[in-house]
Amino acid sequence: MSDFQTSARRVISIETQAINALNERVDENFSRACEIIMASSGRVVVMGMGKSGHIGSKIAATLASTGTTAFFVHPGEASHGDLGMITRTDVVIALSNSGTTAELLALLPVIKRKGVPLISMTGNNNSALAQFADVNLDVGVSEEACPLGLAPTASTTTALVMGDALAVALLEAQGFTAEDFALSHPGGALGRKLLLLVESVMRTGDATPTVPETSTVSEALIEMSAKGLGMTAVVGNDSKLLGVFTDGDLRRSLDLDSNLKNTPVTSLMTTHCKTVTPHILAAEAVKIMDDNNIHALIVVDENQCPVGALNVHDLLHAGVM
Repeated sequence: MSDFQTSARRVISIETQAINALNERVDENFSRACEIIMASSGRVVVMGMGKSGHIGSKIAATLASTGTTAFFVHPGEASHGDLGMITRTDVVIALSNSGTTAELLALLPVIKRKGVPLISMTGNNNSALAQFADVNLDVGVSEEACPLGLAPTASTTTALVMGDALAVALLEAQGFTAEDFALSHPGGALGRKLLLLVESVMRTGDATPTVPETSTVSEALIEMSAKGLGMTAVVGNDSKLLGVFTDGDLRRSLDLDSNLKNTPVTSLMTTHCKTVTPHILAAEAVKIMDDNNIHALIVVDENQCPVGALNVHDLLHAGVM
């Protein structure tokens, strides 16, 4: 094994042990921190310097995307005006492994004067920051993964994990749903998957394969070939869906040695077929296809009249699959 691999495995081992040690620290202090945040009518303001600042920025982003309004404020900028962004209804989360970061300590009197609750994440329960805070979350480590013991490594990992634990605990307590998450991520793949409706994906008008019930199998095949969905809807005189004729139905008709030009499509179509409505999530259409091992669906309105169609390629193109 190379020295590179040995070093990497040692780092992973040290950081894994540091994370495992956090389990014992999820105690009444953690619960109190969650209660403070949930009782607030304001925002969560996360602060930290250096590497702790980078971790704090990520924690703020995770909180914001999981239902807890949050943002990051740099302590250095806070001393020069940005502290005005913190209101009396907010909660501050301050990160410092040592608990003695000067830029943070300089802000404590103002935070105290405003009456803003303070949650600290430190590696030293006896530090000035931890003692000043309303509640301290212990994220200390026995050693850093850096062999010099200088670069924040294991300590930043534990702070990040504790922040994730806090965000998820609040998410579950608030009943935050996948749909709520998608609303704050409309531009991403998850947003498309959770928010996109069938009506935004389906083919409509002349692109919808449809034949009347008087059609033969041969005529149905011409419509299937023209529309390229591997199936066609079969409708009655009232325009309501009677069934679908698919590639699978065609193969079965060949096994029966049917005369395609004379055989009515209604004699070979699939009745009681799976359909969807325009206003359901496209992700639900994907599940229906998966559960029934089919590759296309007819979209019907409240009167069971076809108004569109879609297949797996449409869903793939839309980024839902």
